[in-house]
Amino acid sequence: MALHRSPRAGLIPGHPDAPDPRALPALEHALRAAVPAGSVDFGRRRRAEYSQDASNYRQVPAAVVLPADTDELIAAITACRELGVAVTLRGAGTSIAGQAVGDGVVIDTSRSLTGILAIDPAARTARVQPGVILDDLQAACRPQGLRFGPDPSTHARCTIGGMIGNNACGTHSVAWGRTADNIVELDVLTYDGTRMQVRPLDPEQLQKVIDAGGRSGEIHAGLRDLRDANLALFRTELGRFRRQVSGYGLEHLLPERGFDVAAALVGTEGTCVVVLAATVRLVSLPVRRTLVALGFDDLPAAGDAAPAVLRHGPIACEGLGADQVAALRRNVPDAQPERLLPDGRGWLLCEFGSDSPATDAAAEQERALVLQRDTGAVGMRLVQDPAEQGALWRIREESSGLATRAPDGSEAWPGWEDSAVPVENLGAYLRDFENLMARHELHGTPYGHFGEGCVHIRIDFDYGTDQGVQVFRSFMREAAELVGRHGGTLSGEHGDGQARAEFLPLVHSPDAMAAFAAFKEIWDPGNRLNPGILIHPRPADERLRIKPGHRPALPMVTTLALEQDGGDLSRALRRCVGIAKCRTGSGGVMCPSFRATGDEKDSTRGRARVLYEMVQGEVITDGWRSDEVREVLDLCLSCKGCKSDCPTGVDMATYKAEFLQHHYRGRLRPASHYSLGWLPLWSALAGRAPRLVNAVTRGRASAAALKAAGGIAPERPIPQFAPQRFRRWFEQHSAAREAARRTARTPPATGRRVLLWPDTFTEYFAPEVGRAAVEVLEHAGFEVLLPKDRLCCGLTWLTTGQLATARRVLSRTLDAVDPYLAQGIPMVGLEPSCTSLFRSDAEELLAGDPRATRAARSTLTFAELLDRHAPDVDLGRLEGKAMTQTHCHQHATLGSAADDRVMARAGIDNDRLDSGCCGLAGNFGFERGHYDVSVQVGENVLLPALREASEETVVLADGFSCRTQISQLSPRRPVHLAEVLRDSIRSGGA
Repeated sequence: MALHRSPRAGLIPGHPDAPDPRALPALEHALRAAVPAGSVDFGRRRRAEYSQDASNYRQVPAAVVLPADTDELIAAITACRELGVAVTLRGAGTSIAGQAVGDGVVIDTSRSLTGILAIDPAARTARVQPGVILDDLQAACRPQGLRFGPDPSTHARCTIGGMIGNNACGTHSVAWGRTADNIVELDVLTYDGTRMQVRPLDPEQLQKVIDAGGRSGEIHAGLRDLRDANLALFRTELGRFRRQVSGYGLEHLLPERGFDVAAALVGTEGTCVVVLAATVRLVSLPVRRTLVALGFDDLPAAGDAAPAVLRHGPIACEGLGADQVAALRRNVPDAQPERLLPDGRGWLLCEFGSDSPATDAAAEQERALVLQRDTGAVGMRLVQDPAEQGALWRIREESSGLATRAPDGSEAWPGWEDSAVPVENLGAYLRDFENLMARHELHGTPYGHFGEGCVHIRIDFDYGTDQGVQVFRSFMREAAELVGRHGGTLSGEHGDGQARAEFLPLVHSPDAMAAFAAFKEIWDPGNRLNPGILIHPRPADERLRIKPGHRPALPMVTTLALEQDGGDLSRALRRCVGIAKCRTGSGGVMCPSFRATGDEKDSTRGRARVLYEMVQGEVITDGWRSDEVREVLDLCLSCKGCKSDCPTGVDMATYKAEFLQHHYRGRLRPASHYSLGWLPLWSALAGRAPRLVNAVTRGRASAAALKAAGGIAPERPIPQFAPQRFRRWFEQHSAAREAARRTARTPPATGRRVLLWPDTFTEYFAPEVGRAAVEVLEHAGFEVLLPKDRLCCGLTWLTTGQLATARRVLSRTLDAVDPYLAQGIPMVGLEPSCTSLFRSDAEELLAGDPRATRAARSTLTFAELLDRHAPDVDLGRLEGKAMTQTHCHQHATLGSAADDRVMARAGIDNDRLDSGCCGLAGNFGFERGHYDVSVQVGENVLLPALREASEETVVLADGFSCRTQISQLSPRRPVHLAEVLRDSIRSGGA
């Protein structure tokens, strides 16, 4: 049979190169002609963004292409074929084994190829493009009571194309199978330009396709001949258990499996075809779900129990260990895993589905008790409440991110990520695996899909030394041999990629390896689709992103402490392991600018990648002066959402401040850094003549000139200064109280003292908030104190990267407030961003300073003070509904549980929006060039929610930025919690 070879077929197999630099102009010309509406980028910044996925590997592509539609995708492949350039297809880039990075052209389908082309409820199918996000498909199918079965933990950002590439499975695969089990038909393109529809074929249909000739007939004949020559091999060595997804799924070519070419292409990791569209099978949603959490003495004991659980027909059976729970406790304080889980040090989360909405509590309790008896669990908890079920599943879903750091804070890596064994061998495998880890003095945190024998783990490999890499290679070989002895496979759902393909011969026979190679040759004889993956693999240690002995190009001396990463910016940036939670479209705060633009450069991950390349100095070579880094950070709102929402704790706001400090050292800064960055100083000056200043900022010509000079967006009204500063009111108020006391001849107040922080926004723009807070605090029995005049926490200087000034300002402030804090007087903040600075950033700015430590421990939010120190005070009853926009910094570093408890005490029915950032984010939304993105961020959830809310609903927003955005972009007048509680106290007659 003749094979169609590409122009570069003469390359040595397994050694793909980047395109010849001399060919790059021709390649760029061809791609730009092929992709006129989409994006073609040969620039350093974009290539840096796509240099890594979620694996240990780093490959800088020659170019990145984002086609606008299917025709442009096909044309881009054609352009690459004409020059023999290798192609790597990419969805969300969440590949853990290194399948989404390549030397040639990386084509990203997640930006535009996102169409859900059809949903057929009767046939229970959907036809989708490869860039469709799984959660978007689920949302579209939900009204019909249907869903796509596979549901990996990355469901909020992974694409259907990526799931097809890796044969993704997920939590509910015990009930609904892998991706390969749920594909009806694929529309595919080969590298040589052949487009075909592939599906199961009976013998007569197959013969017709072959007889029709052409490249499609040639391919199908080759597949038939490959199958016929290996019938016994495919039946005995492949497809032995469902999570055997390493290599190629050639068992699907067997006659008894319907010669299912589509299923055989699932899990080929982009090495055989380009998927243009897919018809997928849908399943019914269970009407009711219950969850049984079983506790065991250890994780292997949980593995032993998995077969017994399966006899009861669960739709999910997930395992997790004590290390996961400890990591969640450290990183997500409000998760409360101890409250949710029964006794034990290893757990199974067993979910059951029902088609009936009726609740038979007794039957569910009886099943849970039988499960405990049959499995020998030492603890059991039946969870019927959906909210508690969600909290338990959160523990499991966060595992992939939390496992990236070992309990001692050291880095942990994929590599041996998702091995799988027949479920009856799971417990024994886990014990042998623990022994193997101990022999190599390695540590990791196993968890996974125990109902199907699949074990996830990240291990503290030391890639930075030659000895560490030798240990890595030795371990990988022995681990492959171990899983082979237990009848298992290297990968249970993430594929082999660059991480494990080298070790496939340790679990597969020579005949099977030859069949894999023949399958690849049939589809892609020139080895131009994702070369180096699966067939002719690179060594597992060849392209690691951490290289033994490598020294970063930049000196790693930082102004901020980066204490959790030992002051090492390179190590801090390695926190980003690429799991891409920052690419989700809703929920939490991270990442607001990505939600607005959909561009990888505006995700936390994209920024981390470019910063990392700056540190490495190979692609981004200008160091701190890099324009590429400045560009990628431009739309970072410094919202700190990633600090809490990213499971690995990436803190891009901190990294941005550090970069801006170095980038502009000795240089002229943007005008907004002087206007908005120095806002506290200008506010103090304006506070001397607020009416005059307001007249200037309200005048059309004068305001336009002022905004132009200050780098402020012309679309933004400038907030008005209050006619009276908060401090002036407080002085008058205190004097009046003292005069009244003297008149009444009452002794001086002896109540509990509290230091109220007079932030710039409350002091000059919103003194009504401060007045309300004083009234509530005095009602609660506190004596309110204010520190001396003209103090600032340094927030605006910090966010604009003027760190030396921020440190001086903060140090001066701590000099003033520390005498109070040293006496045990708590400091209460009204502005979340300033409160957050004292709670977290102060110790980054002034590392080792006991005053900063004391401030971090002594600073409370307004609600926290009332919740902790005045729990029995009557706050009145303000019956009614409220909608709360949570400030990003409060979400990230302070939390809102106390706010919710205090509002409940006042009888407020509160709906806390899961809206993410309001879009203004301090100086961001005021800066020239940011207005449109600022509005788009607000339109994600907040502004539509405001439009839908009734007029009677009170809108709460403690952050001045949030209140400003709401006031400027809607007719609503938002209020601070202090104002609501003041009204409640007044109306309640308390």
